[in-house]
Amino acid sequence: MSTRLRGLVPRQLAPIVASRMLEEPVVLLQGPRSVGKSTLLRNLAGEVGAELVDLDDVAVRDAVARDPGTFVAGPRPVCIDEYQHVPLALDAIKAELNRDGRPGRFVLTGSARHEALPQAAQALTGRLHRLPVYPLSQGELRGVHEHLLEDLFADPAAAVAAARPSVTSREEYIDSVTAGGFPSALARASLASRSRWLDDYIRLSLERDVGELARIRQAASLPVLFERLAGQTAQVLNIARAASSVRLDERTAYSYLRLLEAVFLLYRLPAWGNTLTARSTASPKIHILDSGVAARLLRLTPRKLVARNPTALTEFGHLLETFVVTELLKQASWTDWVGGAGHWRTRDGDEVDLVVERDDGALVAFEVKAAGRVPGEDFAPLRKLRDTTGDAFTAGVVFYLGARSYTFEDRLHILPVDTIWTP
Repeated sequence: MSTRLRGLVPRQLAPIVASRMLEEPVVLLQGPRSVGKSTLLRNLAGEVGAELVDLDDVAVRDAVARDPGTFVAGPRPVCIDEYQHVPLALDAIKAELNRDGRPGRFVLTGSARHEALPQAAQALTGRLHRLPVYPLSQGELRGVHEHLLEDLFADPAAAVAAARPSVTSREEYIDSVTAGGFPSALARASLASRSRWLDDYIRLSLERDVGELARIRQAASLPVLFERLAGQTAQVLNIARAASSVRLDERTAYSYLRLLEAVFLLYRLPAWGNTLTARSTASPKIHILDSGVAARLLRLTPRKLVARNPTALTEFGHLLETFVVTELLKQASWTDWVGGAGHWRTRDGDEVDLVVERDDGALVAFEVKAAGRVPGEDFAPLRKLRDTTGDAFTAGVVFYLGARSYTFEDRLHILPVDTIWTP
């Protein structure tokens, strides 16, 4: 599939935002810069007849900072883009909601996690509903409504039986993984042009967005630390190793990691477990939020990754896991029944890449393999999790680069990676 964008890509989140406005007084769309939040907000404002306040505009930002109450008052809904530039506006919103707390009053976007803004932390407690905005999903790029996660919880055997044979080649998977999901990067005509955009995006995010949250004493170390953490994508976080490689003390490196997480450049996938899985470890895995950003940080091009040498196979395996896990988390973000997600790793070394738990305790687990076949021993971690969790275990899926979908044994299935977005 070509990664060139042609026109506006409809977002699966759009109708969800509209429905949440019917119930929530304030909806916050938060995610990385340049992910399409502003476009989503503009379209929504036009549909509901809302006032649009763009705080990326310096003149508007200064005016709101001087008198935020003027911009949030009135009968019409108000949409505020990049609210983190003037967090005191939340106090004005709170005062307005004290007068009129109807649903649908405000929709905000932010490129920093709400809890990372000290002044904003308590302003709208109990009134703010947050929705994550990820880079474009593979289904959105193809104009397909994705529902695999929902199908696996509803009837995994039927979902496997209905899956079409894959026609995606390894080279096409590599192209999709290295391209990522940022609209502006995907719109570039060449790999070189896309690489320049990603370089600029990374640099500006570190210099501007991180800089707005905190003063970095060792700013020169931050880009290098980010690269080292990218080298750990899809692996259990080892902050001590990353800190040592850039000559930072571990405490400082951890504070920088939290800043990178606060501006949505990466995320920590927590260890999943319940009372039935007490043997699991507590360490999180780290994932770069967008596989295209990860590939660029590691200077992994499609040409390098098509090689069949051990290094290329390992690097592509990590990128593919980050890609698949993030695609599934995108689908999870469009539901209101997912109760949690994490990875499962025992002290004996068994590991399941992603466990998604429904709010009623049912779970579906996933493993990702960058290979065209799946030997039986690859099911050992899923089998152990199934046997440990009993009836709560709805399905375990191994994604691979082969063509066929089939059930391997009780509640354990094999699916091609592109089943995630194939209708």
